Amino acid sequence: MKINKQSSRALDRIDRAILSVLQQQGRISNVDLSQRVHLSPSPCLERVRRLEADGYIEGYSAILNAQFLGLSKVAFIQVTLDHTTEDVFDKFKVAVAESPHIVECHMVAGGFDYFIKVRFDDMDNYRQVLEQVVKLPHVSQTHTYVVIEEVKSEQGIPLALLE
Repeated sequence: MKINKQSSRALDRIDRAILSVLQQQGRISNVDLSQRVHLSPSPCLERVRRLEADGYIEGYSAILNAQFLGLSKVAFIQVTLDHTTEDVFDKFKVAVAESPHIVECHMVAGGFDYFIKVRFDDMDNYRQVLEQVVKLPHVSQTHTYVVIEEVKSEQGIPLALLE
C-alpha cells in the first residue's frame, strides 16, 4: 500500500514509538508494548489496530537465519532488457515473481533496468540461478556482484527520518 508523505506526517510520537517497537519485536504482547510506549493496554491496542487499518502496518513476519537454512550466499545481479516497453516489463515481472531464488527485484533508473538480489548455497547453485535469470524474458545482459561480507542489512523503515 502506498502512503503519501503528507499522511505519514500524521503519525504522532506514540504512533512512531509503536511502529519502532513492532519493527524490532513483532511478537511483543500488547501489555508489554503498551508499557514500552507509556500507554495503557486498551488505547495501545486501538492505535495498533488503526495503524494496521490505515496501512502503516502491512503484516508481521519472522526473520529467518539464512546460514542455518543453507542459503547464506547472496549476489546482486544487474539486468538489462533488450526493450523497455510496458509489455516487456510486465513479462519480466511475471517471470521474476515465479523464481524462488530471486528474493528482491527493483526497477532502477540508470545504466541498466533491474537490480535483483538472489540467495543460494554454493557457486554451483549460483550458476544454475544465473542461467535461470539469463533465460528470463527479454534479458540481454547481466552483471553479477557476489556479496563477500554483509555490512548492514536492516529490515525496517528508518522512522527517525519522520521526525
